[in-house]
Amino acid sequence: MTNKDLRKYSKIMVDGVAQAPSRAMLRAVGFKDEDFNKPQIGIASTWSMVTPCNMHINKLAEDVNRSTDAAGGKGIIYSCMTISDGISMGTEGMKYSLVSREVIADELETVSGCMGHDAIIAIGGCDKNMPGLLMGMARLNRPSLFIYGGTIQPGPNHTNIISVFEAVGGHAAGTVSDIELKQIEDTAIPGPGSCGGMYTANTMASAIEAIGMSLPNSSAQDAISQEKTDDCLHAGAAIMTLIERDIKPSDIMTHAAFENAIKVVIALGGSTNAVLHLLAMAHTIGVELELDDFTRIGRQIPMLADLKPSGKYLMSELIKIGGIQPLMKMMLEAGMLDGGCMTVTSKTLAENLADVAPYPEGQDIIRPLDNPIKPDSHLVILRGNLAPAGAVAKITGKEGLAFSGNARVFESEEECLKGVLDGTVVKGDVLVIRYEGPKGAPGMREMLSPTAAIMGAGLGNDVALITDGRFSGGSHGFVVGHVTPEAIEGGPIAIVETGDKISIDAETNEVKLELSDEEIAQRLSKWEKPAPRYTRGVLAKYAAMVTSASEGAVTDKYI
Repeated sequence: MTNKDLRKYSKIMVDGVAQAPSRAMLRAVGFKDEDFNKPQIGIASTWSMVTPCNMHINKLAEDVNRSTDAAGGKGIIYSCMTISDGISMGTEGMKYSLVSREVIADELETVSGCMGHDAIIAIGGCDKNMPGLLMGMARLNRPSLFIYGGTIQPGPNHTNIISVFEAVGGHAAGTVSDIELKQIEDTAIPGPGSCGGMYTANTMASAIEAIGMSLPNSSAQDAISQEKTDDCLHAGAAIMTLIERDIKPSDIMTHAAFENAIKVVIALGGSTNAVLHLLAMAHTIGVELELDDFTRIGRQIPMLADLKPSGKYLMSELIKIGGIQPLMKMMLEAGMLDGGCMTVTSKTLAENLADVAPYPEGQDIIRPLDNPIKPDSHLVILRGNLAPAGAVAKITGKEGLAFSGNARVFESEEECLKGVLDGTVVKGDVLVIRYEGPKGAPGMREMLSPTAAIMGAGLGNDVALITDGRFSGGSHGFVVGHVTPEAIEGGPIAIVETGDKISIDAETNEVKLELSDEEIAQRLSKWEKPAPRYTRGVLAKYAAMVTSASEGAVTDKYI
């Protein structure tokens, strides 16, 4: 097969007399005569100086560009946006976070679709840009692969961004001094890379590798390392093989591949955001995936990784013992993964794992299958009269399996954080934060500021938190999010009153408002829908289009 045969899309842009203006424009950005006969590879870079997660990706994109050119393609770098959850957390700005996932998918689809790229390599380094990039690639369904920007190094004394958030709660409780808070703030983020625990970035990088859309070990490399450079330098040859064999995302992102991803996320103790993002990615590629699939799979898979936020270790330490490849090999050999799934190596998952060595003797980051941290999933799908369409809890077992207490209701994240810091929140409370869902906020903010403040204040074992918003991968404690229907849609969470009793049971998978059906119906009949918080701009458009969290909070379902 010749290079010309591989130009399925770009030849429309550059062949023939009529396309002389197109060629003239491309010459200005570096094309030579011979380049017009090569397949064009769009390199979607999320480089930005708005966050340390992505501040180094410009160099990675340049490495990828060199590798595509060396492999016989023509690389073209372009930018996709990113935002920072960690910087905007707890503020009105955080409402743009989940929205950015949809914008990023739109950007990748728009640029590579418009410019006739024959294949796509996307590089992401923070929570929302990873699933956003995958969704964009899924929409176009051209040969594609994903590269993870890599994880950050820890600060002194094993600190990371969550250490800073929890220090804020400790400062309010009087256990962290002004000087100690300043020291943690100054040193916890030492350089480039994504947040260092099994938070959402590392969770999604691991899920994407388990699906087969990144090269082996891409999820488990330090941001600044030879291994990450090599990951980029290998991408060009891999994408050319995908083009030659016409292997597309739809060939890789199958139902079985998504189940593999869910299983790996459970074993790693990953973020609740994985539920939201995997549902959205599956929807985009046309795979039927539902909340109940997480329950079904969760009964079969143990939680094995002792990783932060609820555990002891950071991603940088998992990297040193081999990353997630030995874990997947162990799970494959136990019959837990489907080894026949195709991957971006143009080989099956089983073929990729065939020569992977086991973890070194004596390591205790990843438990053996017969000695799990928890025998089943920490991601628990709850239902009940408070969440008829479902909710997602993160229950590792360390916080117990049930909680019952009296509701303390807050109409926003900021109100709740204030209540934690000023001592209003006390032991036995079930904190309810509402009007923070996809439509209601709008944007479904992460409740990291209050959950971290709760842990820092020493209340982690004594209060629960329930919300129609969501949680950062760094949140831990007895937390329940993604409550659907959300408050703005008239879900029962909208009529909870301070003092009502709420019961949460992770064994029966139930979240219950201890009121009669008649009382709930009476309150709902009196409820009035609040006016929208935004009437113009991207947040207003998002609120008008977005589906519920139980459907992945996507914006294109009804188009």
